[in-house]
Amino acid sequence: MHCPFCKHEELKVTDSRNATESNAIRRRRECLKCLRRFTTFETIDLTIQVHKRDGRYEDFHQDKLVRGLDSACRHTRVSHEQVLALAYKITADLMERQVREIETTELGEIVMRHLQTLDMVAYIRFACVYRRFKHVDELKDALEHLAPQGEG
Repeated sequence: MHCPFCKHEELKVTDSRNATESNAIRRRRECLKCLRRFTTFETIDLTIQVHKRDGRYEDFHQDKLVRGLDSACRHTRVSHEQVLALAYKITADLMERQVREIETTELGEIVMRHLQTLDMVAYIRFACVYRRFKHVDELKDALEHLAPQGEG
């Protein structure tokens, strides 16, 4: 690594912290030549492949998960910070499982389980896109399965 100001190679780390919202380590560095300080983020390189419905494989990207969750949670009581925390939790769970590959369907079900406990409107929005409802009756059936027993 080089100093972004003078391009010198000798640096020292003055502070390190976990940046849990972005699954990274935040480091404050100081150049030993010009003495200027700057911040770097070291992220974990996830090598998880998502097997798409059309047969393609795509690298798992936490930021793509955040965008999908943000879309589902827009105009609900779920804050962006909660979305980031949920994306981090899902990513951490995948890393802990040490999977190299995950089906889109499994990933979608994981997200839906979390959204169902977080916010029902966000859950339904995500389910509509994920399950690709073609008719309103499919949505009605999904809603009926969500209703607590005794309610219709």
